[in-house]
Amino acid sequence: MQFKLLGLSVALAACAFTTLPAHAIGRLADVTVVDRESGATLPTHYHRGEYWVAGRPGARYAISVRSKIGERVMVVAAVDGVNILSGETASWDQTGYVFSPYERYQITGWRNSNSEVAAFEFSAASDSYAGRTGRPDHVGVLGVALFREQRPEPVAVPEYSRRSESRQDQAAANQSREIPAAPAAAAPSADARGSSESMARSAPPSPTAKLGTGHGQRETSLVSHTSFARQQTQPNEIIRIRYDSFENLVASGVIRKPAPYPAVPGPNAFPNSASTSYVPDPPARHY
Repeated sequence: MQFKLLGLSVALAACAFTTLPAHAIGRLADVTVVDRESGATLPTHYHRGEYWVAGRPGARYAISVRSKIGERVMVVAAVDGVNILSGETASWDQTGYVFSPYERYQITGWRNSNSEVAAFEFSAASDSYAGRTGRPDHVGVLGVALFREQRPEPVAVPEYSRRSESRQDQAAANQSREIPAAPAAAAPSADARGSSESMARSAPPSPTAKLGTGHGQRETSLVSHTSFARQQTQPNEIIRIRYDSFENLVASGVIRKPAPYPAVPGPNAFPNSASTSYVPDPPARHY
């Protein structure tokens, strides 16, 4: 069984330096990290082939995912090397969230049940969920594996069946000329359709301690179960975002602070105005 999203939330936008637009990561989906305390999307920094974001210790965050394709996709998400739904050491073949076409959702925590999550919050690595459960080796990384859905194969209709159906259709057509057609059934009301649809979707800073993700406060988050057949065993796309504190990213060179400009003397527009005075009296007359 896979988890089906019932609730949607709005993803926000932001920017950065060698910093990419925050919504630009991903081909099948846009994946960003949102600081839930400020509501801002964390700027994404690209350094030596990897994406990075800077987190604030103690702040709650969300992994925001927006599907970019017109078909269902499954998102297997991991934080610090741990599957966020099952708590297992993460693997591609584990359970994930199923997104409808173009659906947007914020994954806000470790799932405890169909109705609750424990909020993601930036914490010291030693206090992270992975660290507290004896798995500290992969603290500091968020992973999203995206799977496309396997489409059902068309059912071949035997030739004799098609001929039989053709004869039946012709007989029905002849009969319809003799018997008036029954009135069409009334279409379901707008309210009924809406109800059905809603049920279906329902100065350089000093380095600090390495960041991890803690098992935060319980929050309400509703999901249901659905089935999903993957198109292939390996993900169609993998998105990986590493994270640490702003101080640590500056210290390691991921975030480059602009160098201060040296104080170089420039030309003076009024070179003889070093002292402020009034017009002096002229020399005394000699007569």
